[in-house]
Amino acid sequence: MTEMPAEPWLSVVMPALDEAAGIANALAPLQPLRGRGCEILVVDGGSRDATVALATPLCDRVLSSPRGRAIQMNTGAAAARGSVLLFLHADTRLPEAADGLIRQALDGGARSWGRFDVSIAGRAAMLPVVAAMMNLRSRITGIATGDQAMFVTRAAFEAVGGFPPIALMEDIALSRALRRLGRPANLAARVVTSGRRWDENGAWRTILLMWRLRAAFFLGANPDTLSKQYRSRPASVATAKRRK
Repeated sequence: MTEMPAEPWLSVVMPALDEAAGIANALAPLQPLRGRGCEILVVDGGSRDATVALATPLCDRVLSSPRGRAIQMNTGAAAARGSVLLFLHADTRLPEAADGLIRQALDGGARSWGRFDVSIAGRAAMLPVVAAMMNLRSRITGIATGDQAMFVTRAAFEAVGGFPPIALMEDIALSRALRRLGRPANLAARVVTSGRRWDENGAWRTILLMWRLRAAFFLGANPDTLSKQYRSRPASVATAKRRK
């Protein structure tokens, strides 16, 4: 008789869309977590490239979902077997032994959610300052972003209804809801996330855009409108040249 595998305590949920160029590099560092009994789920939003084929051997399951980061992450959470959920962007790398750090942060029940500090990898000289500002702001406000690899107990995630199905700022909205249950665990260990958007669009331009969008969101602006503004941001000179 075949023995059923033990239930994982941690499920990593990674939304993906046309990530063929980087999905293997995103999933390869997670294999030690799988070896320690954690579950890795990739939620594909309708990729037209080889994302699904490349991800399949490197995760426990590839799920299909309508496009939209919030919708994809909710799909992954619904299918996950773990009692703790970790939402990880495909361009973000976890610190070593991240699973142990999360377990330690949530042990005892004093905290039901949290995030890591972040470093940003890229060419722009401002990126260490940007990361330091993100980490400090998060510690002061109790608001986390998806770049910081948010983790949450299933009970807390379900208590707040998961990610709201909005086009942008779903991480901010979830943080605000979770903050009503308690302050986050702010882990000093750092995830490393891609600085591509700062490099391509200019550090100061991106900083000011994100501040403006976040302020508008807190003042009640429609996330669909903000998403359109974010996606229509001016392209860098390098990007413009590639389009010619």
